[in-house]
Amino acid sequence: MKIVFTGGGTAGHIFPIIAIIREMRRINPSADFQFFYVGPNDKFVKNLFADEGVEVRIISAGKIRRYFSLKNIIDIFFKIPFGFFQAFYHIFVISPDLVFSKGGYGSVPVVFASWLLLVPIFIHESDSSPGLANRIASRFALEIFISFPVEKTLYFPSDKMISVGNPVREMILKGPKKDPKKILSLTGEKPVLLFLGGSQGAQRMNDEILSNLSGFLESFEVIHQTGRENFEEVVKESKVMIKKGLEKYYHPFSFLNEIELAAALKVSDIVVSRAGAGAIFEIAAAGKPSILVPLENSAQDHQIKNAYAFAETGAALVIEDPNFKSHFLLRRIKQIFKQPRKLKEMALRAKEFSNPDAGRIIAEYIIAYLER
Repeated sequence: MKIVFTGGGTAGHIFPIIAIIREMRRINPSADFQFFYVGPNDKFVKNLFADEGVEVRIISAGKIRRYFSLKNIIDIFFKIPFGFFQAFYHIFVISPDLVFSKGGYGSVPVVFASWLLLVPIFIHESDSSPGLANRIASRFALEIFISFPVEKTLYFPSDKMISVGNPVREMILKGPKKDPKKILSLTGEKPVLLFLGGSQGAQRMNDEILSNLSGFLESFEVIHQTGRENFEEVVKESKVMIKKGLEKYYHPFSFLNEIELAAALKVSDIVVSRAGAGAIFEIAAAGKPSILVPLENSAQDHQIKNAYAFAETGAALVIEDPNFKSHFLLRRIKQIFKQPRKLKEMALRAKEFSNPDAGRIIAEYIIAYLER
C-alpha cells in the first residue's frame, strides 16, 4: 500500500505526519506500507524523515501572497506551474493508493495532480482558521480532519469534517524514560520556564527575552529554543546580559529534538510560546500552563485565532505581539506563580483540550479506507 504525504515542509506539517506514520505501523506492523513525501524542499524535511523510512520527492513550490509583490509574478507564472508538472509526474510514477495533505503552499500542486489522476485525498487542518491551501484542497478531499472543535473551524463542508485534534508524537505524549533534568542538564534548584520560539517570529521573542534575561534567571531556570538561525547570536549576547552566578540557570537550544522537547515539556512549570497549532497541541498534551504570543500578520491571523480558542478553555493566557515586553511578561508569570490553584487549573484545562488519540484515529481511518 502506497501513501503519499504532502505539506508545506515546516516542522508544524512534518511532526503530525510522523505521528500518523508511526501509528499506522503500530496498528498494522505486518502491512506492506510504502510511505512517500512529495513537497517543497525545507531544512526540516529530509532530516526529519530520514529515520522514518519515508521516501522524499522534492518539487518546486510558489506562494500566492495577498499583497503586491514581484515575487508573485515569478511564483504564479513559473514556480507553481513547474511544481504542478513535477507533482503530476511523481504521483503518476508512484501511483499511490491515497494522498494525505497537511496543507501549506507546497501541498496544492500535489493535491490537484492527485485529483486529476483520480487518487483519493484526505486532508488535515491544524489551525482554527484554515489556510488557503486546505480551503482549495477541501473541494477535492474525501475526508477533512480538523484539530480545533467544529464550531471554531469555518470554511469546510460540515459533512466532510471529522474533529480529531492534532497528531502528537508518542514521545511528547508519554515523556522520555530518562530523567528530563539529566537530559537537559538542569540544576533543579528553581521552577522551570520554557520559551519556544517557532520557525517564524523567533527573533522578536529572543530580543525581548535577552533584554531581561537576568530578571528571568533570578526566579526561574530557563530553557530557551532560539531557532537555528538565531542561536549563535543569542548565545553570544546572553554571555553579556547574564549577571554573574546565574549562568547555570540558562539553557539555550537552537532546536529541541524530539527527546529534548519531550523532556523540556515534562519538566517545565510554564511555557511561553508562539501560537502555531503544533506547539499548542504539544503543550496541551503535556498538560502545561502556557502564555501564548501569537505571531502578528500570520495567514488569516490563524495564530491569534488559535491562541484565543485555546485560551477560552482556561488553559492559557494570551499576550499579543505589540504588548509582548519582557518586564510585563515576567511580572505576569510571577503573578501566576503566586496562584498555585490557577496554575493547577490551567494545567488541567490544557490536558482536557488535548486529544492524545488524534494520530491513532487518523491512522485507523486511512487503514480502514485502504483495506475496504
